[in-house]
Amino acid sequence: MKLPVIKHLSQFIEENDEDYIVETIETLEGLTEVSSLKDEELDVIGELISNMYGAIEVNKMTKSGMPKKEALNNFMSRVMGSIDK
Repeated sequence: MKLPVIKHLSQFIEENDEDYIVETIETLEGLTEVSSLKDEELDVIGELISNMYGAIEVNKMTKSGMPKKEALNNFMSRVMGSIDK
């Protein structure tokens, strides 16, 4: 996951609508079923999907009143904490 990408996607959600991201995730998840995709391509798609889910989580936190910077840091701390386990 890349914080700058999640931040950019969060901004996109604020300016547009979360539904665009949700539909994009569904499309990318559908693409993963293409049997001719290489592992590297699947890794890229997976990274994009992860960043989009991250942006949705950050958006939920900001809607609940958390400042955006704090929401981003909170989310990344949770991700890093789950990796360390």
